[in-house]
Amino acid sequence: MATPRRPTRRVLPGFNITLGYTLLYLSLIVLIPLSALVFKTFSMSWAQFWEAVASPRVLAAYRLSFGASLIAALVNVVFGLLVAWVLVRYSFPGKKIVDALVDLPFALPTAVAGISLTALLADNGWVGQVFAPLGLQLAFNPNGVVIALIFIGLPFVVRTVQPVLEDAEKELEEAASSLGATRWQTFSRVILPSIAPALLTGFAMAFARAVGEYGSVIFIAGNMPMVSEITPLIIIAKLEQYDYAGATAVASVMLGISFVLLLVINALQAWQRQRSGGAMA
Repeated sequence: MATPRRPTRRVLPGFNITLGYTLLYLSLIVLIPLSALVFKTFSMSWAQFWEAVASPRVLAAYRLSFGASLIAALVNVVFGLLVAWVLVRYSFPGKKIVDALVDLPFALPTAVAGISLTALLADNGWVGQVFAPLGLQLAFNPNGVVIALIFIGLPFVVRTVQPVLEDAEKELEEAASSLGATRWQTFSRVILPSIAPALLTGFAMAFARAVGEYGSVIFIAGNMPMVSEITPLIIIAKLEQYDYAGATAVASVMLGISFVLLLVINALQAWQRQRSGGAMA
């Protein structure tokens, strides 16, 4: 006679209750605020909406925000991978200190980061005074925006790629080397396919953080219209002018573009995982 199975005791409540709490929490934190943003935008006519989101000043802010975020995220993919590689594959004095410094942009208030970067990169700062005689200004222009976004986005790539590198099988690299593969072939055909989804995830997180960044950029950008004015500053300016509909319109455009870009990145991640799975099979 078969022994009757005892019902499994779960730590969390049943599926229905858990799903209900999940949907309620997401609605309160995410869906309702975003819905309010969209509904406020619908209160405008098409002509008013287009005037708010397509003026030359706003278009210049779009180009700077998304362009600088894209450049910063691409730079962080390269150097974030190098930092993660060094932290995983090598042992050296002060390694724990370097590992802790990677998380500094997480812990540092964004305003403090912006003031610190401005003090360093201004023409009379420790770093800026080296480049100023060469005609290269690092602060109060788009260069400063990119540098600030690189600073705040680096931890996302490092912390996303680091655990994947730690779990990677070194035997595959040794096998490729023993079969005569060069270092570049080993990296491009063995290592890179396994960490590509993590790299894309880190890129997406760094890009998403950079697009909406305000505190660390506002001090170093210079905030010159048509030159170094970011889109979040445009939104703040409209709110200060009590143009709530215009602010929500600009925010809706940023939300839509960011959502499309993240969908594309997620599709690339799924394609990369499917390709890697097919290759391993």
